[in-house]
Amino acid sequence: MSTHANASYADAQAGAAITKNGTGAATACMQCHGANGEGQATGGFPRLAGQGRNYLVKQLTDFKAKSRINPLMQPIANTLTTAQINDVADYYASLPGWKPAASPVPDTAQTARGAQLTHRGNWDKGMPACFACHGENGAGIAPHFPAIAGQRATYIAKQLKNWQAGTRSNDPQGLMKAVADKLSADDISAISAYLENPK
Repeated sequence: MSTHANASYADAQAGAAITKNGTGAATACMQCHGANGEGQATGGFPRLAGQGRNYLVKQLTDFKAKSRINPLMQPIANTLTTAQINDVADYYASLPGWKPAASPVPDTAQTARGAQLTHRGNWDKGMPACFACHGENGAGIAPHFPAIAGQRATYIAKQLKNWQAGTRSNDPQGLMKAVADKLSADDISAISAYLENPK
């Protein structure tokens, strides 16, 4: 295992062992985030495979510092050393990211609305497109803007509601809070449904 704090010394192999077996009091990451970091739709656990390493390091560090609150992740992050956080992040970042489904998902009025908000925003409300910050096709821009294409709809919806409620606030300069406050419940459902399998 790496003993260096710097992410450039992270050990993806050690990270893989933690995700599969856990370490100390921390349970195996795969129990919630899936065997290959694909996430779990029913539990609202996010896809981590292919996510940017620096973003993952920041989130785990924020859970540990209590600047991002989650009753499941807090105790896990608290047991990880800085080196282990880097190792886990390096492992998940090394996995293949989301790819579009071979068979296109049929459009619905909801996903069409989600596509509009995601690609073009809603300038009547001063809301930029999701992809304006999260990169072309939602692939993410390190270190602050994660990949959101292919993310679980249950997770996206929950995070947008958390930003609205102020229970999540670890975004740069309050950008997500400002965006989330402009979204209706229907907008959140539409964006979440679309992002799970965007075109």
